[in-house]
Amino acid sequence: MDTVILGAGGHARVILAALLLRGVRPIGCLSPVAPDSGWPSEIGYLGDDSRLAELDPARVRIINGVGSVGETLLRRKLFEWAKALGHTFLSIVHPTAIIIDHQPEAEGVQVMAGAIIQNGVVFGPNVLINTGAIVDHDCRIGAHGHVATGARLSGGVELGIGVHLGTGASVIQGIHVGDGAIVGAGAVVIRDVAAGSTVVGNPARPVAIRNTR
Repeated sequence: MDTVILGAGGHARVILAALLLRGVRPIGCLSPVAPDSGWPSEIGYLGDDSRLAELDPARVRIINGVGSVGETLLRRKLFEWAKALGHTFLSIVHPTAIIIDHQPEAEGVQVMAGAIIQNGVVFGPNVLINTGAIVDHDCRIGAHGHVATGARLSGGVELGIGVHLGTGASVIQGIHVGDGAIVGAGAVVIRDVAAGSTVVGNPARPVAIRNTR
């Protein structure tokens, strides 16, 4: 099957590099605007996102090249729209990532360079574990979650749907972070986080609560 990347920005370039290391060469990318000069010319621009409806799901698999800056909503919407069109998302594990147990079974999971995933971890679909993140044993990462660069989860942590865990943040063992919550960069989470909350600092404290529906 052919592979197409959704997006052409920074995260899409990281995904492309990981795919090439795995021996997968996409036929091109879809993006609202044409890629800039940092995009490899040999990976063609196939048009904007509307072209996705023209691709045959039986012949093309796609990979989510949209990252998560501050929240996961855009990445989630793109995934859900493509699934509604019948498409299947490719998962990718960078060759330098370490996964102690089995490979992720959920669709569209991405584990980037240098990440460490210990045994018993369960992923929902469209989860992104970014560069150098650490996920310890028996954690559960809900659909569309993002564990950002250098973030660390101790054992038994549960992240709800669409959680964004910021760069360098830490969550101690057994904590539950509710759906749609945002944990700020460098925060240290020592107590449960309510759904829709934004928490920052050490120890992490809520600064906002929003509707996640």
